[in-house]
Amino acid sequence: MPLLTLTSDIGDQDFLAGAMKGQLLQANNSLTIVDITHSLSPFNYPQAAYICRNAIASFPKGTFHLVLVNMFDEKPEHLLLAAHNGHYIGCADNGLLTMILEEVPQKVVALSLGKTDQKNTLYCINVFGKAFNEIINGKTIEEVGDSSVSINVKNPLKPLLGNNWIEGQIIFIDNFENVIVNISKDDFEEQRKGRSFTIVFKRDEVIDKISDTYADVPEGEKLALFNSAGYLEIAINKGNAAGLFGLQGFSEKQNQFAQNQFINNRLFYQTVKVFFQ
Repeated sequence: MPLLTLTSDIGDQDFLAGAMKGQLLQANNSLTIVDITHSLSPFNYPQAAYICRNAIASFPKGTFHLVLVNMFDEKPEHLLLAAHNGHYIGCADNGLLTMILEEVPQKVVALSLGKTDQKNTLYCINVFGKAFNEIINGKTIEEVGDSSVSINVKNPLKPLLGNNWIEGQIIFIDNFENVIVNISKDDFEEQRKGRSFTIVFKRDEVIDKISDTYADVPEGEKLALFNSAGYLEIAINKGNAAGLFGLQGFSEKQNQFAQNQFINNRLFYQTVKVFFQ
């Protein structure tokens, strides 16, 4: 049975999450649908890219991934369906695709929305469902859409680098209020070059070692480790780091607002910097 993952920013409060599954099953009732999350923050592309990238990596090749985030930032004329490293990814043409993949997809086509005025979420689901079903039944991706499409590209949020430092942004705060920073273990070690280090955040909070588990420090103490996705995480053993330290995640809308206003103190608390000695 073909696998399909479902990720969105629509929440679980109304009928849409269930109705989307129903529409997909009408397109092909052999689908096994797996929810990743429906609680992504609206407009937060770095968060969505982090969640989707690391979820997709755990699924077998041939899986379909439907990502419904910020679908109607602009009036859509088409949707995107990409084939990349054995996976199929459907999403809006809003730049999120290249942020998830951290590169241009190997193959991508546009799925036409036609001339209807009913370009709502369920209509888009039907378009995706039809395309998925055609691929399951043997069509190539080029046969289900327009491969001449020029897609919207957004660059993934990468840490800033200096000779003796690396600066990352908070991209996710989990259910325990542990703080995830967009510094991977590979980024960290490549920049570190075997040197000692200090992780600095919120002006005067410092961590100078990487722990293996939360239990490496006494209860209530702060720590840093690399999480299961390989990203730097700041936490408190049996505590909530985000709440206690007043840390906030990166938000594209907040960042744009700050640039327009020239100052926004909250942006400081979205930054974590590592100094190497």
